[in-house]
Amino acid sequence: MVAAHIRALIELPASPASPDEASRFCMALTRSHYENFTVLSRLAPREMRKHLATLYAYCRTVDDLGDEAPGDRLALLDRFESELDAAFASRARHPVLVALQDTLKRFDLPREPFARLIEANRIDQRGEPFETFDEVLHYCRHSANPVGRLVLRLYGHRNGEQLAWSDATCTALQLANFWQDLRRDAAAGRIYLPLDEMVEYGVSPADLRADRASADLKDLMRFQVDRARAYFRRGLPLLDTVRGHLRIDLSLFSYGGLAILRKIERLDYDTLSRRPTLAAPEKVALAVSALLPRTWHRI
Repeated sequence: MVAAHIRALIELPASPASPDEASRFCMALTRSHYENFTVLSRLAPREMRKHLATLYAYCRTVDDLGDEAPGDRLALLDRFESELDAAFASRARHPVLVALQDTLKRFDLPREPFARLIEANRIDQRGEPFETFDEVLHYCRHSANPVGRLVLRLYGHRNGEQLAWSDATCTALQLANFWQDLRRDAAAGRIYLPLDEMVEYGVSPADLRADRASADLKDLMRFQVDRARAYFRRGLPLLDTVRGHLRIDLSLFSYGGLAILRKIERLDYDTLSRRPTLAAPEKVALAVSALLPRTWHRI
């Protein structure tokens, strides 16, 4: 069964939904998906929740087009980008893009971050391996960093240093997600480890589809986890520059990503035999830490 947000692109509605209907569509889509951490903060003001849900629905739709849509996914991504252009001209028909029109106008959001998210999924569809870590970073600049930049703009933060810290955090989150899902991605034909580093550590693509990580793969993953942690730490000063629920929410994402890296360590860097996730009590403990001021200075 094709999900409603994908079906709405395969067969674009003859006429757009009302803004309220489109907003409810985004809210339902946001609440229907599991994430390591809640993407729609209960601490956010009611009016802001609508726009956060719209951003999430946009990101979710792009990802699902690349992962779940039937048929020619590259063609569907092209069609979605055409709908993005229509949204900037206030002519969108897809419900997510109809809702986005209000967010674009209210917060004066640029087109580039939205387009970069689509391009990240085109990269996935092409299935070309990353030769170097620089190519992985190029992917992160399209797949993850735009999300942080858009959220900051919603709250009026456009300082260059803040954006750099946000980029580091989002890159770290993407890397943590890669290493968390190593086996699942490999089974789907996607390898996010740089090929030159795989060669250096004596790891082959076949090793990523095994039931357990080899000693060489564990050594490579130890290196990747340490590097991801360094990116998290590089981005932590952002937390001192934002206030209210935004600081709490950003803290949760950073602390949560760091907790996933610690889980990988406790699994002896073997995420093939078991996927590291956070249990409810662990999330509660992280939430308490996020409520405390300047917690990150002790990380």
